[in-house]
Amino acid sequence: MTRKARDRFSIDADEAASTAFDAVIVGSGVSGALIAKSLGSKGLKVLVIEAGSGDDITVADYEENVFRFYGAVGKDNNSAYYNPKNAPMPRDYETVRLRDGEINDRGYLVQKGPFEIDSTYTRVLGGTTRHWEGKALRMLPDDFRMHSLFGRGRDWPISYDDLEPYYRQAEAELGVSGDVEDQLYGGLTFGGGDYVLPMHKMPASYLDQVLARDIDGMTVEVADQTFNLKVRTTPQARNGIPNKAYAGGAGFEPTGAVSVDQAEMGGRCQGNTNCVPICPVQAKYDARRTLMQAIATGNVSLLAWSVASKVHVDAATGAVSGIEVKTYQDPDLPGFETRLFKARTYVLAANAVENARLMLASGLPGQNGMMGRNLMDHGYLLTWALMPEPIGVMRGPVCTSGIEDLRTGNYRRDMAAVRFSIHNDGWGWATGGPYTDLYDAVDNQNLFGADLRQGLIDTVARQVLIDCMIEIPADPGNRVTVDPRYTDQLGNLRPVISFEVPQYTLETVAFSRRLTRQLYQRVGARDHSHYDPMSPGWVTHNGEGYVVRGGNHWAGTHLMGASAKDSVINDRQQSWEHPNLYLTGAGSMPTIGTANTTLTLAAICLRTAQDIAARLAPTAAASAAGA
Repeated sequence: MTRKARDRFSIDADEAASTAFDAVIVGSGVSGALIAKSLGSKGLKVLVIEAGSGDDITVADYEENVFRFYGAVGKDNNSAYYNPKNAPMPRDYETVRLRDGEINDRGYLVQKGPFEIDSTYTRVLGGTTRHWEGKALRMLPDDFRMHSLFGRGRDWPISYDDLEPYYRQAEAELGVSGDVEDQLYGGLTFGGGDYVLPMHKMPASYLDQVLARDIDGMTVEVADQTFNLKVRTTPQARNGIPNKAYAGGAGFEPTGAVSVDQAEMGGRCQGNTNCVPICPVQAKYDARRTLMQAIATGNVSLLAWSVASKVHVDAATGAVSGIEVKTYQDPDLPGFETRLFKARTYVLAANAVENARLMLASGLPGQNGMMGRNLMDHGYLLTWALMPEPIGVMRGPVCTSGIEDLRTGNYRRDMAAVRFSIHNDGWGWATGGPYTDLYDAVDNQNLFGADLRQGLIDTVARQVLIDCMIEIPADPGNRVTVDPRYTDQLGNLRPVISFEVPQYTLETVAFSRRLTRQLYQRVGARDHSHYDPMSPGWVTHNGEGYVVRGGNHWAGTHLMGASAKDSVINDRQQSWEHPNLYLTGAGSMPTIGTANTTLTLAAICLRTAQDIAARLAPTAAASAAGA
């Protein structure tokens, strides 16, 4: 590892410390990048602080990550990215099955349980969008008023209609592929009747089409409602065919190229199934694209290899007076320099876990004690089966379609909402296939040569996996804390996670298992799903055991609300207690629903950027006029 990026894209730490900034942003993921781009385009001076390396911009940098993934023994979510000791990140293999009262502190996250969640995040340039799958669904209108409608969870201080214009902006920023016609369910609206998404939908895979033949039109009774199921294509932030009807016929021009001979950043999707953790041709959106546009304004500076360690607050006014940062020279060796960076406004845009960790490590739990509480994620139940015929496994992105019809309904009074994704990558997530299929064929079936080749084709080509993504509502007991016993190499306090899956969610785990059995029977597939009591994520409900995975969709910890009494921030993500501080991203979300969090957090951050600019831009404009 070298510091080559410093001379190309990053500002020197000493220079940054002596520069007057309008805003300091902690984190270069989608939240920080969108806000930085918005502020920089308005002439505001912005410093973006990134804990990981800045050496992730050119094609050569990217290929280094691709080949790291190819060579990794374990293909977990972060296997493509270097994991420095000075900015460590969670890894899937660090999880274990917790016993009663046991604590797992062998990884970066300290897991106190009782449920150990295997979610991760990525501390590199662009944040967790580097390893995300790319699904870009909107939340449903019902998700914003859970308490009013179903007596569960909390209501948002804003409505779906308030956020809808920003959803459209987010879909443009991320370059979403999809067709609106496939998304007209659950009360979703898309502004004007002529709105189209920026790019046409990813084509439904052959597997999707085979399942749709038998599943479309199937009815399901849940509580007092009947749902008609339909396999629908999933909107996702990856380069497809630009829609010429977008923007009133002006068409959409993707951020990044859509042909391989313009390969600096962003080819057109070629149907690889290793979207997680890395797309080989950069077809999938990640926040580096937005960050590079921000830097191109000439008003945004990047400080990499720097970990925010403390938020300083003026005791008299409550305003933030600076962000203390530890900058390291070598990713693995001890040693760092500490500096204080000052600005008029401060934005924490790391993620739900790291934002809360930083505030708590700074001795800022909030007067109502809510900082770090109400940690959320999606719980995933994986189910898998063998189809009676080959169905084109390993062709296309990881998921191109799903079943969305059960994402809301009256049943949410008693059990959590769920959506289902159909996987084109076989049993990889559930069993480690096709690698484990190879081991089984050689070690247990004693197959070699032509028999081995044909045996793998017969098995892998028929694999289907349906994941059930289930909401886990906000609960004050699910939380991030810090403990002086647990620090990293820089001396920063590590996040301590306490988490439990509620009965409300487990009811849907059991329901989803029953329904997927019916789905497999309907399509003639042989169900191979089984759950090991020794696996992390093991839970029981009504006498039956399951393994529930984390979704890497960390949310909550600094909830937005209408009052300082029961929330951390207002509807613009501005701290109630520290007027020049914004805590942004999925940590602000009062509910999580059944949509992957990225599109929603992008929408609320675009709304927040507008608010920050309105507060700062008049001064910036006056300064520019005076100059």
